[in-house]
Amino acid sequence: MSLDFSPSEEPLTSFSLAGMTDVVLLLLIFFLLTSSFIPQMGIEVNLPQVDTSAPVDEQYVTVVLTRDGTYYVNGSPTPRARLIEAIRSAQGAPQQALVLRADQGATIGQFSTVASAAQALNLRVLVATEQENRP
Repeated sequence: MSLDFSPSEEPLTSFSLAGMTDVVLLLLIFFLLTSSFIPQMGIEVNLPQVDTSAPVDEQYVTVVLTRDGTYYVNGSPTPRARLIEAIRSAQGAPQQALVLRADQGATIGQFSTVASAAQALNLRVLVATEQENRP
């Protein structure tokens, strides 16, 4: 009597990817849904409320002025003494304007510092606002 250890069936040559496709689809849905809940990291300011507002292009130098008087040029903290230099280095060739995102608690003196820096560089000053929510 001899023992036969050879497999009687042929090895599986094809593999169904249906289960893996379901897992990938579920992961994709999970990441798409959770990505909208991730907060955008940025500089938090309370913009003034107005009746109308215009969209802002990416072709402007952005200066953010916080309530405590900190200046940010295109997202980088900048001391007041170096404001003109920072705006000049952030300014590209087609940029002819500066968008000021000033907190409602910022002072007129801080606003005038940014406006005079923009005037020294021949830039128009646009003030960013949020549209008022009317009932």
